[in-house]
Amino acid sequence: MHARTIHAENRHLDWLLEHDRHVPEQWIGRCLSLGEYIIAEQGGESIGFLRFSWFWGTIPFMDLIMVLPDRRRSGIGTALFRHWEAAMRDAGATLLMTSSQSDEAEPQAWHRRNGFREAGSVSFGHLQPVAEVFLVKDLR
Repeated sequence: MHARTIHAENRHLDWLLEHDRHVPEQWIGRCLSLGEYIIAEQGGESIGFLRFSWFWGTIPFMDLIMVLPDRRRSGIGTALFRHWEAAMRDAGATLLMTSSQSDEAEPQAWHRRNGFREAGSVSFGHLQPVAEVFLVKDLR
């Protein structure tokens, strides 16, 4: 069964509150109201999301992509990413950004397969024990 990807709507709020556990409820509401979530649905059920924001207020930054465990490795994450990439290109973006912890080889490999390249890393001391690797994708 094929998944469809759409910009999240208010009807997705409860599902996002349950599944986006990395940010506070207020941030989820903010991102939802600004159109910064893309949802994957299959058979009428939400099965994944991509949350993004804007680095420096101008560069689209993929904050998090999550697919339910039993739906992973089936192209859902890539479909979410492709939807976001196309929307950002349509909005005039020429560069995309994302990041991953330096010890997360699998997510970094996924980003590279989708056209990202490493752009540097930052250590956050006591806030995060390992460095954060930043990746960019040129859309020009």
